[in-house]
Amino acid sequence: MCGRYSLHAHPEVIKLQFRLNALPPLQPRYNIAPAAEVLIVRSEGASPARWQLGGRYHNLRADTVTQKPAWREAYRKRRCLMPASGFYEWQQRGARKQPYYARPAHGELFAMAGLWEGGTCAVITTEANAAMRAVHDRMPVLIAQADYAAWLSGAEGLLAPAPEDALVLYPVGEAVNRAALDSPALIEPLPSGLQPRGVSGELFGP
Repeated sequence: MCGRYSLHAHPEVIKLQFRLNALPPLQPRYNIAPAAEVLIVRSEGASPARWQLGGRYHNLRADTVTQKPAWREAYRKRRCLMPASGFYEWQQRGARKQPYYARPAHGELFAMAGLWEGGTCAVITTEANAAMRAVHDRMPVLIAQADYAAWLSGAEGLLAPAPEDALVLYPVGEAVNRAALDSPALIEPLPSGLQPRGVSGELFGP
């Protein structure tokens, strides 16, 4: 359901992909957790926001966000994109959960669909695509670059799972479970000898 993600692309790459003139100060981050200050992109430009919409929600479901009165106006008027170098999901394996990291198969950044309100924000999640379904039944809504302006301006029909070939997915170490840790090592694939049982060890995606 996207409880952690990373953003470590060079600021110029972020500016280029999202057609931004300026960015707030950024540091590479590999383990962004709920309630952290994050970067969002709105029609007006980029700004910081706390990843916890209204102080309560870091994720909103695509199948209810358009219906619930609490979010209906934000869905219509306060949309944003949340740039991400990748995101984590956890696969339940008996009594423990194995973390996986998803990164873009093409390009350097995802644009996760979000809503903002009063300096806070949340990611919108949807059903997993076939690649993600092997790990988890939900994933963030990923907006294609060609649809950035349409999403921000209120277009419908964009809250769908990403194409299977949009991401590469692989298991990573359990250090990411500790929100205080933040290091490039967190996104490194597990060595082949430490791959979870029942998983081929190959990357999902091209």
